[in-house]
Formats: sequence, C-alpha cells, structure tokens
Amino acid sequence: METVIVSTPLGQLRGERLEEKNVSAFRGVHYGQDTSGKQRFLPPRPALPWEGVQDALHYGDACVQGGDDYKKNTSDQNIELSEDCLVLNVWTPAADDATRPVMVWFHGRGFYAGAGSEYLYDGANLAARGDLVVVTVNHRLNIFGYLQLDHIGGDAFSASGNAGVEDMELALRWVRDNIASFGGNPDNVTIFGESGGGVKVCTLMGVPSAQGLFKRGIIQSGAQPTGIKLEKAQKNADKVMEKLGARTVEELQALSAKELLQSVATSVRTALDFGPVVDGHYLPRHMFVPDSAPSAVGVPILVGSNRDEYALYESTNPKFGEMTMAKLKEKLGARLGDRFDEIIAAYSKARQTDDLWDIYIAIQGNYFQQGTNYVASTHSTAAPVYLYSFDYRVTNKLGACHGSEIAFAFSNATTSPMAKSEAKIVEDAVSEAWIAFARTGNPNHSGLPEWPVYDTTDRPGMVFNIESRVENDIRSLERTIWAR
Repeated sequence: METVIVSTPLGQLRGERLEEKNVSAFRGVHYGQDTSGKQRFLPPRPALPWEGVQDALHYGDACVQGGDDYKKNTSDQNIELSEDCLVLNVWTPAADDATRPVMVWFHGRGFYAGAGSEYLYDGANLAARGDLVVVTVNHRLNIFGYLQLDHIGGDAFSASGNAGVEDMELALRWVRDNIASFGGNPDNVTIFGESGGGVKVCTLMGVPSAQGLFKRGIIQSGAQPTGIKLEKAQKNADKVMEKLGARTVEELQALSAKELLQSVATSVRTALDFGPVVDGHYLPRHMFVPDSAPSAVGVPILVGSNRDEYALYESTNPKFGEMTMAKLKEKLGARLGDRFDEIIAAYSKARQTDDLWDIYIAIQGNYFQQGTNYVASTHSTAAPVYLYSFDYRVTNKLGACHGSEIAFAFSNATTSPMAKSEAKIVEDAVSEAWIAFARTGNPNHSGLPEWPVYDTTDRPGMVFNIESRVENDIRSLERTIWAR
C-alpha cells in the first residue's frame, strides 16, 4: 500500500494513495469526540489535536443501528458499530494548495441507519473525474441522534432531538477548518444526499447556525419541507422512557447502547418517527413551510426524484410485477377513497400504460415527486433551482427505482462489468451535471441540452435517460391529480 501524509490544523494524517485512480483516500477521520456515556444526547464536541501521525487508512465506526445492511453494503467488512462514530472520509486528487470544489455527502437510510462508508458512496471516481474533493460523513442516528429530551433533562438537552444534525454541522465546520489541507476550497462547499440524506440537506438549509458553511445543495429523492413537531418528538421520548422504566436522562445515559436500541427496535419503533425536530431554536421552523427558511435564502439547489422510486421497496416481494384490480383496490382503496377510479385513470394516461403493477408503483412513490415539486416551487422564489427526473431503467425489473441514480452521480455506475453499455452515457450526463453544479452553481455542461432554471410557470426540468432532454412540467398529470 502506498501512503501519503497530510498536515492538518489538528495533526498529521496518513492516507492511502490510489494510483490507479489518481486520488488519495483518508478514511475514518474523527471530526468529533466519543458521544457515549455522559455525552450521550448532548451536542458534539470537536475532535482534539494529536501528536505524531495518525492513520486514516480504514473506515471508522458507524452509529449503533439495527440490522446489518451497513455491512452488506460497505467495502470494509470490519466496520464496527459504536457511539464513537463522528468520523468522515476524504477523497482528493492531491493534498496540495489547490482550491478545488468540495462535495460533502450525507448518507441515506432515513435517520435510523446507514453509513458514509457504504460502497455506493466511494468518492474516488467522482473526485478524480471532477478534480474536486469528496467527503462522506457518519453521524448519530435513531434514538442516539433524535431523542427530544428538553422536557425531561432541561436546557442542556434542548437540542437533543437534533443531535445528529448538530453532528453534521460539526462535520461541515471541520471541512471549513481543515479541507484546505486536502486541496479543497472551504468557500466552495456543496452538500448533497439521497433519500434521508436529501432530507438532511433540506434540514441543514433550515439551521441558522449552519448558514455559510455551504454554498449550495443537491437533494436526491429527499425533498422534505418540514421537520417533526416538538410535541410529537417529546411524546416519542416519553414512550421510550416508559418502555425502559427510566425517569431521568442520567438513567438513559447509564444504559448500554444495545438496551437503548432495543427500546425502539420492537413494537415501539412503529410509533416513533425519528428525525430533525422543529424545536424552536436550533431548528426554529419548518425548512420550506410556508416558505424557505431565512437561512436557506440565496442557496441554489438541484433537486429531483426517480421515475420508479417505489419499486425498490417491493424488490423482495415474491409476487413482484403481479397486480390485479382487486388487489390494487385492496392496497390503495382506503388511501384513494372515492377518487380511486379517477386517479388510476390519470396514472394510466400519464404513464401510457394499462399495466396495473406499473400504476401501483407510480402511485405509491408519488410522494417523492410531490415533495420535489413542492420544494422546487417554494424555493424558486428564494434562490436558483434546477429540477430533474432520473428515468433511466437501471434494470428491467426495478427500472429507475429509489437510489438508482446514486452510482451515476458518483461515477461508479460503469465500474461493474455487468453495467449496460449505455450506462456510460447516463453516467456522463449525471455526474458531469453534479460536478458543474458543485463548481459554479449551474449544472449545465456540453453533454446536456440547455437546462433552464426552474420557474412555476413552465416548470422546466431535466429528464436523465439514454437521451436526456428538457421537459416542462414533468409528469404534469401526476402532479395535478393530487393538487385537485
């Protein structure tokens, strides 16, 4: 292994030089201290300086979480789970004095699971392709990052329902203070994320203390305009306390991480909705309701969703692709009510299909498109907005399902010998658009038709496919059917 040493304001780091990709990788870099024990639920503390050279050759711990998806989806099978999880990873073409754009990725899987080290988020190809610096971040999740305890523990825990967001803000402060050592420009930072990661981008745009730590945001299938109401978050905490038989925050801090996780990994979990809390001070208000938060004004965004989002959630269904009208009514009748026939007909016309399975997938995933449309329209009066739809069918079964655009944005879609030959065309279009946006705030590049700024009259957006195109009011029938 060829290594490279970088001097940062905190100390020296030893990373790996990936000569075949012409980038250097620094993995498992601590931006914050351990959050366990008496630090649990409290604001994060910045990493401390060190003497000598510290290795940054392996991914750091991921936050404690249920399941093993983080292991199945990461390239390093030795990743542990712990509360000492405030770590990040950096890929850079060179740790020199250049001023490259910086892209900071916040991972998906909602606010309950995931890690910045999952293989889809390997930043080497994107950093090399765009001559920029890519950062991925781990932070607190689920009960460790989003348990609102102000009504139980007092002012010290007033922002405990946003501890995971505070972690992300601290990571951005680390970028501001250290990224120049890796050849990055701290004044040209773009934050981006998919699904829950997209919601994290939305949330950070609504946090006043994070203002100025990034210039723009990319929201992939995660355009959520609101946070969780304080009252609901406090009731969630009360349920946890009752289940654990705890009366004080100190008692919660004394429990093992496993005991805490189990309190929300059984029946209680279905009643809890972990995520950023509109607590009235750290996150003072909803991010995009009724308009863009003051801290978001002037921040350009690139926002979009995928054509077949919901197919991913049905991927393990043994009867995938099978649907009858009777089954469709069973699945959607309560939700659609007396508009069932009207909405089915509208989706059939919009998708130009009578296939009930395709219509089912489209309706079930509509909230991704509706959130995208809402945030784009709302924010378009506050800053430039570029809207997109990812329509490329990555597989015949899943189509353009949830998360399928990630590999294309990271320039990782064509690394597999199984990739379709046309995948490179789509990867070039998407990845270069993300790079251009990170560099200048405008995603246009030579491989795309002219991509106009979004407005609420024509509602223009880019449709990414083998032949990408600009389209006004993408899937307008699907948009308007819900408006009615």
